[in-house]
Amino acid sequence: MKGFKTWIILTAILLFCISAASAFSVGTISIDPSGSLVPGTPVTVSYKIDAVGFPSGDDLQFFTELENPKWTYTISVNGIDNLRPSTGGKTLTITGFELAYKSGDAVEVRATLEGKAPTVTQTADKTIIRIQEIGTTGAVISSTKVERTAKVINTGEVSAAIAASSADLQTYRTHIDEKAVLGIDTSAADAKYNEAKQKIDSARARTSAQYTEALADLTAAQTSISAGEKALDRAWAETEVAAAQIPINNVDGVIAWFKGNKTTAEDQQLPAIVAKREVAVSYISTANDQIASGEYSQARSKAQDAFTKGNESYTDALARQKVLTSGWSFSLPQIPIPGGIFIVIGVVVVILVAVGVVIYRKRSRWDELG
Repeated sequence: MKGFKTWIILTAILLFCISAASAFSVGTISIDPSGSLVPGTPVTVSYKIDAVGFPSGDDLQFFTELENPKWTYTISVNGIDNLRPSTGGKTLTITGFELAYKSGDAVEVRATLEGKAPTVTQTADKTIIRIQEIGTTGAVISSTKVERTAKVINTGEVSAAIAASSADLQTYRTHIDEKAVLGIDTSAADAKYNEAKQKIDSARARTSAQYTEALADLTAAQTSISAGEKALDRAWAETEVAAAQIPINNVDGVIAWFKGNKTTAEDQQLPAIVAKREVAVSYISTANDQIASGEYSQARSKAQDAFTKGNESYTDALARQKVLTSGWSFSLPQIPIPGGIFIVIGVVVVILVAVGVVIYRKRSRWDELG
């Protein structure tokens, strides 16, 4: 008796598991056309269902979001087809009573759905076909659901996206031209511009059904524009650094002149000139590090600081060099010999005496010749 009860319980559990499992299987689902759809596009769906052992108390339900749907289906039992009348509506339900046959019978449902892609205010995925089993309680047996969706596009979105990308490309072209006028190398930026333009042209040439491909083209175009802007920014920063190097190179030449002359190598103003030059060099080093890390705006700012400091050093060096090479200086502090002013006066007196002697002798001759 106890064993009999156990057998009944196990049988009940087994039957429960069987009823909870899918009572059908779906073969290949054909959707024509495939891929993204434009609203109003005619769509045809064909599929076949193996419904052997379908419970008589459950229902087989089909659902679609296509507009003006028309369902045509045939129930085949052991190779004998029974074509059912066409019907409309977004939902078609076949009762388990129509599908419940002996376990050994081969039961199939072949169905065709025709409709049009629905109108959408924005691009969205829409259910083309959903096949599911409805239990005796009216709830969907979730494990049985088979669904196919398609992206239905709002064509205006693609046009707007292309227009926006084209505007971004034109702005980018302006940036390139502005930098070219400043003498900045724009070759890398030009290459990215050409890539972006090619992708936008490709998106514009695609059909309305190629929504996904068009968006992929526009995404690639935006990526190229972004990379091009970075390349342009880097080239700008590198140009600023090169410009900042010029006054440093110039002052290096003047410093070499100072150090190459014994009388100027120890000039008291030279250390200050060199110190400013070293500050400018440190600024350029920082700018180069910032370029390497992608901080192009900061690199330009630091390069400008380097130019200013380098130019100060060069200007000071030129001014001091001019003073030292302008000729004699008669200011007392610059005469190295003690009492130098008296020597100068003595020389002048000697010259005046000599001139006086010459004049005196000439006059004496004129008197003798009287």
